[in-house]
Amino acid sequence: MSDTNPVPIRERTRRLAQTELTAVAQDLFAAQGYDNTTVDQIAAAAGMSKRTFFRYFPSKDDLVIGKYDLFADRMAEALDARPKNEPVWESLRRMFDITLDYVQDEHQRARSEAMDAIVRSTPQLYARYLEKMQRVQELLIGRIAVRLNDDEHDPSDPRPAAIVGAAFACMQAARHAWFASDRSEAFGSYLDDAMATLKIDRASRMTAIAT
Repeated sequence: MSDTNPVPIRERTRRLAQTELTAVAQDLFAAQGYDNTTVDQIAAAAGMSKRTFFRYFPSKDDLVIGKYDLFADRMAEALDARPKNEPVWESLRRMFDITLDYVQDEHQRARSEAMDAIVRSTPQLYARYLEKMQRVQELLIGRIAVRLNDDEHDPSDPRPAAIVGAAFACMQAARHAWFASDRSEAFGSYLDDAMATLKIDRASRMTAIAT
């Protein structure tokens, strides 16, 4: 495993509070709509003051978009936890394990889909969402670049961005296929199949596998 430092207790506590606030807000949004839900209502439902709410999120919009920051951090931590000598494609596949519960758990999936619908239907939120998703990939690209270039990040090397982009494309393809299925098989098997269609050799060259 990598020698990364554990997340400090204060940071873990902050993330837990943000996660709880997001869950409470999602339930309120589903019940009464995004525009009709106030920060006061979210704070009250979470059992905290409005002032405490603002310690975790500057605004209601930031609460919605904040989940993508948490997602980025968890992705980066999951990738950092993989053995450094593991093939990068396998590391990315194992990194995606943190998303399995969100896809397969019906309640979590419903919450996530409701929040995504709010984001996509609200222009200012969608613009920020695109920025956040770019940050997710940039965090991972930097880490993959270090692995491919012996602890150096060479911005002129296109391979890290191509590999990370392909991994996310496989994730999206697996999600679409799984949602279109009868869901009798675990989502993870769909993700395995999607990522198995590409092969990355020791020189980090990508090949499509035709069967």
